Amino acid sequence: MRLGRVASPDGVAFVSIEDVDGGQRAREIAEHPFGTPTFTGRSWALADVRLLAPILASKVICIGKNYAAHVAEMGGEAPADPVIFLKPNTSIVGPEVPIVRPPSSERVDFEGELAVVIGQPCKDVTAAKAKDVILGYTVANDVTARDQQKADGQWTRGKGYDTFCPLGPWIETEFDPTDAELVTELDGEVTQRSRTSMMLYDVGAIVEWISRVMTLLPGDVILTGTPEGVGPMTAGQRVSVTVEGIGTLANPVVDKP
Repeated sequence: MRLGRVASPDGVAFVSIEDVDGGQRAREIAEHPFGTPTFTGRSWALADVRLLAPILASKVICIGKNYAAHVAEMGGEAPADPVIFLKPNTSIVGPEVPIVRPPSSERVDFEGELAVVIGQPCKDVTAAKAKDVILGYTVANDVTARDQQKADGQWTRGKGYDTFCPLGPWIETEFDPTDAELVTELDGEVTQRSRTSMMLYDVGAIVEWISRVMTLLPGDVILTGTPEGVGPMTAGQRVSVTVEGIGTLANPVVDKP
């Protein structure tokens, strides 16, 4: 099932996005998408609604240095254990919402990533049981003020600006994260191309590691790390991240007035 969140003529709603004759339709879900969803009976052509970020997480937990080639390009060494950090939920935006470069940063980078969406409250989950607590997967861009990340020595400021966590276009519940291609394009030129099989720590190991530290809640988002090829974005450019089997997340880039 493809689960999304849309702004429709009738307001904001969670939806199931379904292929029908004549195109895709957004079928309204009553209340929330967790568990077995029930439907209101209303639906809209997908072309007639605006896709929003598919979930508003209580927290976004990110894995750093999870692809060996990215670690190498950043001049470091692969970590002995997963490296985790947080992005505030106020950094979340949806497809086609501009990424806003703050005037305090001289370099804002894209980082295409696979994202995991948690489906139920959980703590101390084993890697083998991780799939039981996952609602599905979506696409993310872990936008980073690179100069501030390096200057601060810890990553909250450089990763935490409003608009620095684009998510979308929807959550795919029937997705195998084992070996999917991930491609990032800047103005149509491929800058990142890798596969999730290249992650140092797979999804199960990531969920186990994080849930030992903190309770995960329904809707929480985990970013699984970015491959090599990260680079700067400037105003007027457009960045898109595609994960095979999910879809494409695209956002324009602007400077803060």
